[in-house]
Amino acid sequence: MDQMDLDHDLDEPLTVEMDSDRSRRLFPRFFTNYSSRSLSPVLMDSLPNGTPTSTTTTSSTATSAATAAAIPTAAASPAPPPSKLAHLTESLKLEHQFLRVPFEHYKKTIRANHRVVEKEVSAVISGVSDAVDSDGSKDDAVNRLTSLVSRLQGLKRKLEEGSRVENLQAQRCRTRLDHLESADAENLADWNNTRLKRILVDYMLRMSYYDTAVKLADSSNIMDLVDIDVFQEAKKVIDALENKEVAPALAWCGDNRSRLKKSKSKFEFQLRLQEFIELVRAGNELRAITYARKYLAPWGPTDMQKLQKYTATLAFKSTTDCARYKVLFEPKQWDILVDQFKQEFCKLYGMTLEPLLTIYLQAGLSALKTPVRFWQDRWCGDQPFQLAFPRLYGIAIDKGVSIEASLSRQGAEDRRIWDVRFIREFNDWEMDEGLHFLRILGANTPPMDVGDRMRWKLKLNGDFDIRYCYEDDCTKEDPLSQDSFRKLALPLPYSKQHHSKLVCYITKELMDTENPPQVLPNGYVYSTKALEEMSRKNNGKITCPRTGLICNYTDLVKAYIS
Repeated sequence: MDQMDLDHDLDEPLTVEMDSDRSRRLFPRFFTNYSSRSLSPVLMDSLPNGTPTSTTTTSSTATSAATAAAIPTAAASPAPPPSKLAHLTESLKLEHQFLRVPFEHYKKTIRANHRVVEKEVSAVISGVSDAVDSDGSKDDAVNRLTSLVSRLQGLKRKLEEGSRVENLQAQRCRTRLDHLESADAENLADWNNTRLKRILVDYMLRMSYYDTAVKLADSSNIMDLVDIDVFQEAKKVIDALENKEVAPALAWCGDNRSRLKKSKSKFEFQLRLQEFIELVRAGNELRAITYARKYLAPWGPTDMQKLQKYTATLAFKSTTDCARYKVLFEPKQWDILVDQFKQEFCKLYGMTLEPLLTIYLQAGLSALKTPVRFWQDRWCGDQPFQLAFPRLYGIAIDKGVSIEASLSRQGAEDRRIWDVRFIREFNDWEMDEGLHFLRILGANTPPMDVGDRMRWKLKLNGDFDIRYCYEDDCTKEDPLSQDSFRKLALPLPYSKQHHSKLVCYITKELMDTENPPQVLPNGYVYSTKALEEMSRKNNGKITCPRTGLICNYTDLVKAYIS
């Protein structure tokens, strides 16, 4: 980090975007390794289909014994399966915060040391000038110079301490670069385990579990890979605001005034307004007026309307029943300040507003949040309604309708009722089946807060199978059955999953439940029929026709298509 180009405006936020020329100068070794690769977020491995030219639809979803993965089906020329290293380099796009935060902290330390030097050197120069212009005695001049020497010695100690801190932070930046560069296909499991711990520490710090975060980081030897010292800086301000004190927050604004001004932040103004309100609450009207003239008046040209609203509290007092001004004295104003500080703090250091854990979980939940089909999926009973009520299915208006779309809201209580549409009324020979159908629906109305979801089921043989169900005896619980996960998934759209028909590259026959696909260790997928025949002819050996890989038949993993 010694060679880093820091000849730029110290108040200018330095980004580390993947296509930034400055970032390429600062981190040449990182970009030498990764810049030539396509970078886009990828959260799970793919299982490539061995028959891209024969696929009849655009997408498919499959799961294996170890992982749930998508089987991409291209319609053009064959392409090799993406490697783990390619997925790894693509996922590095998500590590922007991992590099940005320590570098912003490093810059902040440099700015602080720079201000100290400017202040002390200016004072020494001014003192020397005064000594030269002074008509005092020789002893007075010696005393002045001795005082200046002591001041310079104090500056030297501050610079030594500042240099030590700078070196530590520079080393932290280098450690993180080395950590990213160390990621490869060979140690992917260990690297992902470390990343998981980093994400957990980030979540704990944001949720104020500082002691637990420190213990996890220390026991995992990742102190240089997490931002504990940065969050401890924020903790001091947050604790003060929760105790209704604005002094630490104002000091933080002073240290970062130029950056906050460039981002057009109003956080300092909100702090000043709150301090004004506290003076009014205490009945110190004269002090409040003096405070407003000194600290609030400069904001008048840009925030006059809000300024007038707050100064009107001098007349209404804290005991007012007027809703417009009563809300300004409520305790929740301090909570708003805490939230605003967190937003400004994250923006200053280039952090995501949401914890990384939330972002990663939502990416996975968006895949699980799949509409359950009313007629085709087995969500109520032992078989789908399509098979249980074939006559009614034949006269259904929308045979692919989801459960969510089959419900409507009614009455002042906004109750949910079934709204299943048919092209005509039931005939006499359909009435018994129709009444049985209605009785089942009446006993199975989903609660208001459940909605549509897909559940995963783990079979007894250890294979994953995608099932659409609401059964209570599922051996692997659906994450979306938990309140906390449902809240995370609430703003997410439903996953678009199309049902694909896969054709075997070897036999050109359809792969389905009777002839299921199987996955080779290299990721290619072929039909069970073709692989069994190949195994019989080669004494249990399988040879991939695309790559030439040779493996045992027992190495294959069955895939289940939704």
